[in-house]
Amino acid sequence: MQEQYFSDHAPAADSDLRTLRFEARGAEFVARVSPKVFSATHLDLGTRQLLSEAPDLPSQGRFLDLGCGWGPIGLAMAKEAPGAEVWAIDVNSRAVDLARRNASINGCPNLRALDAEEALEEAESEDLRFDAIWSNPPIRIGKEALHGLLLAWLPRLSADGAAHLVVQRNLGADSLIDWLNGQGLRAVKFASKKGFRIIEVRIAS
Repeated sequence: MQEQYFSDHAPAADSDLRTLRFEARGAEFVARVSPKVFSATHLDLGTRQLLSEAPDLPSQGRFLDLGCGWGPIGLAMAKEAPGAEVWAIDVNSRAVDLARRNASINGCPNLRALDAEEALEEAESEDLRFDAIWSNPPIRIGKEALHGLLLAWLPRLSADGAAHLVVQRNLGADSLIDWLNGQGLRAVKFASKKGFRIIEVRIAS
C-alpha cells in the first residue's frame, strides 16, 4: 500500500489496463484500472461504505476526492452533481492518468484529475475552498504522512462545507477523530458499518 501510494508511475500501457464495472449512488460506471494503483481488481469495501453512507451533495460548488486512485469517489461526486467542479488528486501519476481517462469514459467533464502537489499550489495561490471533501485516506502510509496530507486539505473546507472520510475501526478511526479535534477542526463519527467508521469533519466555529 505504501509503495502504491508514493511511487511516481508512468501512465499505464494499454496492455496493462482492465475494465471494471461498478454501481454507486444510483449510477453505473465503467472504469479502466491498472496494477500498482490501489484497488486494481474491484471497488474496495471502504470506498463502498463511504459512497453508500455519505450525505447528498450540493448541486453546485467545488468538491475534492482526496487520494483519488483510479477515481471512483470523484466519478460518483461528478455524476451526482454535474453542476459542481470536482477535483480528483493523487501523488501517483498513474492514478491521476487513470482518473482522467475514467472521467472521459463516464461522461464527467466536470472532473479534473490533478497531481496533488500541483493542485495544492493552485489551491493556495487562489485561496480556494471546497464545499465537500470525500476520501478513503491511505492510513497505512503512517501517521506523520497521513496527518500532513489531511492538514494540507481539510482546512480548505468552506465555512459550510464538510469532509467525509472512511477509516477502518481497527486501524485507528477513533484516535484519528480525537486528533482531528485537536487541530482546529470539528470531527465526529457520522456512521459505522462493516468495521468502518465514516468520519465527518467541519471547520470549528
